[in-house]
Amino acid sequence: MRSTFSILFYINRSKVKTDGTTAVMCRISIDGKNSTVTTGIYCRPEDWNSKKQEIGVNRENNLLKKFRCRVGQTYEDIIKEQGVVSAVLLKNTITKTDMLAANLLQAGEVERERLRLRSKTINSMSSYRHSKVTHKNLGDFVASMGMDDILFADITEAFGKSFKAFLKQDLGYKASHINHCLRWLNRLICIAVDKGVLRANPIDDIKYEREATPQPRHIGRNELQRIMENPMPGKRKELARRAFIFSVFTGLSYVDIRNLYPRHIGKTSEGRVYIRQNRIKTTVEAFIPLHPVALQILALYNISDDKQPVFPLPKRDMIWPEIHQIGFIIGRTKNLSYHMARHSFGTLMLSSGVPIESISKMMGHTNISSTQVYAKVTDDKISNDMDRLMERRELMKNGIKTFEM
Repeated sequence: MRSTFSILFYINRSKVKTDGTTAVMCRISIDGKNSTVTTGIYCRPEDWNSKKQEIGVNRENNLLKKFRCRVGQTYEDIIKEQGVVSAVLLKNTITKTDMLAANLLQAGEVERERLRLRSKTINSMSSYRHSKVTHKNLGDFVASMGMDDILFADITEAFGKSFKAFLKQDLGYKASHINHCLRWLNRLICIAVDKGVLRANPIDDIKYEREATPQPRHIGRNELQRIMENPMPGKRKELARRAFIFSVFTGLSYVDIRNLYPRHIGKTSEGRVYIRQNRIKTTVEAFIPLHPVALQILALYNISDDKQPVFPLPKRDMIWPEIHQIGFIIGRTKNLSYHMARHSFGTLMLSSGVPIESISKMMGHTNISSTQVYAKVTDDKISNDMDRLMERRELMKNGIKTFEM
């Protein structure tokens, strides 16, 4: 849907310079939110026509007309390139702050605004939400140096190393978060390089901290059983529980379940119900034959009206308390999250002997290496594989020939 967009030119008659002129300001309004930018044009208060938003002097008025056209064209360009626009983004583009003229922290705010708008397009707030903490850490470091901001031209390798030490020693962060903050700094510097503000990345040689091998977080069979056996009080809490169980048995992320429509549900020639849906995050198609438990949950919600989603779920940020409460009820010491359900699907499928290629297709992974990480943490699968190996060795010892399927 196209944004509501308008601009209003005005002057502040109470702020007149010694030469008798005052600045012409431009108020940008998009979807009910405003941002003000100076036009760089000045006029005498008596030459300003507030009704027509014009200047009585031709030269200045022609400059104002060009500025008006520039604002309108910039708006159209952003809509065409990004699909969404805000008053702040339009202002930043008009004033060239998106060109990263000078300062690091200023550039970070522009990039965060871009991430905020992108989050609406991809229906995921995670990148924007994480950037808040990393950019604050960067701002705190700059402040510790007694500065409000720093020029890109003043950033050196020593600056990067000091930032890393600040995160590790002063703030006490672990390797994963230190690396996350260094990636944010590198991201801003690389954008500056792309824009021609810098010739090269001055912190390119700074090494990241060594991290422990990441392991997917998942719940065990016993925890899943307790969730399935404990209905939640209240319609919203019960919806959260059912959606979590549905994710465990389908591998769909929360945003994919929220965007699941009846048109994504089909049947094979043998009558097997399946979901075929492009994932929001990667646009890769996921094909999921449905488990009986998932079918039972599906039958409780909308599977006929294609104008409405299957599940009436709110945004993920609004339902976290319900998920945490589910974890508390089943006795978890750490918070439960929806992404654990997706991880659980991968590990449970592997431990049940489902081929990794099939799991990769069901989970909509872009590369099978993304699926292979689940095999590293599936203790049950390792034990079962070893049991099968021992059984085959025993059979071979007794002279019985075995075949691999």
